[in-house]
Amino acid sequence: MRIRRFTRSTLLLLVLAAPALLRAQFQQPTADELKMTSDPKAPGASAVYLYREETTDDALHYHSYYERIKVLTEKGKEQATIRIPYEHGQFKVTNIQGRTIHADGTIVPLTVKPTDLIDVKSGAFQFNTMVFTLPGVEVGSILEYRLDLRYDDNMVSEPTWRIQQPFFVHKAHYMFKPEGGTHNITDQSGRLLSRLMYGTIGVPGEKVVADHVGRYTVDLTDIPPTPSEDWMPPLNTFNERVNFYYTYVTSEKEFWDSEGKHWAKEAERFTNPGNPLKAAAAEIVGAATGEEQKARLIYTAVMKLDNTDFSRRKSEAERKAEKLKAIKNAEDVWTQKSGSSDDMALLYVALARAAGLKVWPMEVVDRSRAIFDPRYLSIGQLDDYIAVVEIAGKEIYLDPGQKMCPFGLLHWKHTLATGIRLSDKGAIEGTTPANPYSSATVKRVAELDIDAAGAVKGVVRVLIVGAEALYWRQMALENDVDEVKKRFNESLQQELPDGVQAEFDHFLSLDDSNADLMGIVKVSGNIGTATGKHFFLPGFFFESRANHPFVAQDKRTTPIDVQYARLVTDDVTYHLPTGFSVESAPQAAGATWPDHAVLKAASATTAGSVEVTRTLVYNFTILSSAAYPSLHDFYQKVATADQQQLVLTRESAANGN
Repeated sequence: MRIRRFTRSTLLLLVLAAPALLRAQFQQPTADELKMTSDPKAPGASAVYLYREETTDDALHYHSYYERIKVLTEKGKEQATIRIPYEHGQFKVTNIQGRTIHADGTIVPLTVKPTDLIDVKSGAFQFNTMVFTLPGVEVGSILEYRLDLRYDDNMVSEPTWRIQQPFFVHKAHYMFKPEGGTHNITDQSGRLLSRLMYGTIGVPGEKVVADHVGRYTVDLTDIPPTPSEDWMPPLNTFNERVNFYYTYVTSEKEFWDSEGKHWAKEAERFTNPGNPLKAAAAEIVGAATGEEQKARLIYTAVMKLDNTDFSRRKSEAERKAEKLKAIKNAEDVWTQKSGSSDDMALLYVALARAAGLKVWPMEVVDRSRAIFDPRYLSIGQLDDYIAVVEIAGKEIYLDPGQKMCPFGLLHWKHTLATGIRLSDKGAIEGTTPANPYSSATVKRVAELDIDAAGAVKGVVRVLIVGAEALYWRQMALENDVDEVKKRFNESLQQELPDGVQAEFDHFLSLDDSNADLMGIVKVSGNIGTATGKHFFLPGFFFESRANHPFVAQDKRTTPIDVQYARLVTDDVTYHLPTGFSVESAPQAAGATWPDHAVLKAASATTAGSVEVTRTLVYNFTILSSAAYPSLHDFYQKVATADQQQLVLTRESAANGN
């Protein structure tokens, strides 16, 4: 659910439990529903929704939810555990009722009190999850429950209806009754929200029906489940939904123009450098005169500060004891030498401006979470600040809020991300560039000794640059070194042939974002298959498990998002056992998807060893489903090339006289 909160100027809205006559009533199951063992409309499904209902009444101030779920398999029994997330203190989960109906019609009511779990608690903010499990669930059961979500007395809460669910929905009903009184609804800036608007994605506009008393309803049947395919972009880009808004505008353009001006005013206020920041910037850049040198020196200085998103935010008691005031501008961040990721990004802008550089703040949507949607009339969809600095007439996007991110690169979640930025023309919409594939590289070099029994022993060196190096370095900021080593070891183990074990040894340059990261791993075990005089080894050591994406699936319905373009190189040298020679080695192979991806592989044999190299480059990040046939074809070629083997032959012993 999406809850948006607004203060009212004249009325307290203490939410009461919805009258029973307005709440969804438990339904008598039909004979067909009871005896259902599978669903022709959802072949292979572990469960289906027979019915879903969501009601929002801003006059009575509640949301209600009602679901009927048919369990079709053992896995479907997992749906008996219901989890309701909510913001504690602002909202309450009440009037929970539930029951399980067995296939023979036996009813088992919910009698156990739900559990209220604390998920996040920070200062005055607390996020909880109400959890309850419907009793006596069997394959063939119908799960049925209803509950109310009540919200605080000074708020209204227009709904977001997420139409698609994890399972097929046979029938769904949605109703919204907006606040129809004479009370003024204002937002946190005091603007009067005098209009109600709605937007849809994937739902025909005519399905949203308004009746004569101002209620909005949507009735739908046969709703397909939420797509579930590998490497999907965030669901908000294509999942069906209906959003309602109390707003002060008459159009999307008016909203974003107004919000952009308000955003720009606040960004300028926070980053306006006063004399203390000007003095700090002068000290940081010293005698440097070049724009890039200044930009880099300031970036390094900001990176050295305590980024509390990667360490720990101090409690209010700690801040009070240390006489730290609330951060209101970039100068406060610099004085305290501490702040959030957003604080660090805005501090960089302020210091760079103080040093005479041309630089702007930009706030984007985190692409790992969502894609910017201009139809979603909420500035709150923006997540993270970055900085845009102009050097020698060229704009460079920087990520000073991402600890350990090298100068000139963005965390992948901030690439191809849209948001609002300042410019010479004021606040404008903008999209960040992608990092080039050459900035995200992994090179795996293995030196392997093989004996006549197939035992293997050696060392793997993994050289990592860019996005993946940032991943491991940020993990090291939030975990101890042993945990990072353990996870690195596990990640490499997934790439090794069956029978071969990885034993992590050490990292090089884990704490230096300006150097290439290297992991050293020892490997040992058994490899290959012996048949008579022949010995078969995997031709491509790191691809022997054939974990190729986009091969098994012939068709695709959703877009593809691989996070970032990259280059992966393998260089494996097999040192052969005495008495063996190479009968056949992987042949030179290649595959090309013009302007998108390239595979090159080769081998070279010398006395006593064979070296196998493989390079895979893909220079794409987000693709439409229409591009999937070409993507599928390319990876089929990759998978075929990777199936080659290295075949050794035992040499015959010389005959004596």
